[in-house]
Amino acid sequence: MGELNLFPLLLSLRVAGTATIITIIIGLPLAYYLSRSKGKLADILDTMLTLPVILPPTVLGYYLLVLLGRQSKVGRFLEDTFGITIVFTPTGAVIAATIVSIPFTIKSAKAAFSSIDHNLLNAARVLGRSEFNLFFAVIIPLAWPGIVSGITLSFARALGDFGATLMVAGSIPGETMTMPIAIYDALLAGDRELANLLVLIMTVVSIVIIYIVNRLEKRMIKERQS
Repeated sequence: MGELNLFPLLLSLRVAGTATIITIIIGLPLAYYLSRSKGKLADILDTMLTLPVILPPTVLGYYLLVLLGRQSKVGRFLEDTFGITIVFTPTGAVIAATIVSIPFTIKSAKAAFSSIDHNLLNAARVLGRSEFNLFFAVIIPLAWPGIVSGITLSFARALGDFGATLMVAGSIPGETMTMPIAIYDALLAGDRELANLLVLIMTVVSIVIIYIVNRLEKRMIKERQS
């Protein structure tokens, strides 16, 4: 068995954590907009945001390569103007993980926002709450269980992404090789013992993280109900 290197695990956790934070910042406002809008624009946006759930990760990775690759207009602009290269870097891995995981936060948060009683919101407005204060002081707390569920799913999806990350970030050891790619690489090299060990580590880490998040979610709900 080859030498065990924990860099892929640490990189996977860093990529998944960063992607999850981005999904929260971008996903919650989008989810709130979609929960309140009934027009065609909202339907089209909702459809586009759901696509990453349906499309194969390699297709998403291909689209990202076309959009952000060094030969694309966006890629050339970022590299020439800011010296930023997206593909085959950890940044590319974060972007790929964000794209594949953000629908889970949006879908779950949207359902949670939609279930809030409008009478409560109208009562808060009558009492003088601004829309900004209403969102953070009333809507977010009421929808929190659904939001946390979506965030948990997004983190799990980002942590386990393989296809899109491989297409955009590659599998450079010590730079962009995440845990799922390291497992694939070990299998390709015929090192089944290392692959089995990496799979075991990945499974245990995923179970522990999701268990902790679920426990925290239940504790928060219990505290709110008490």
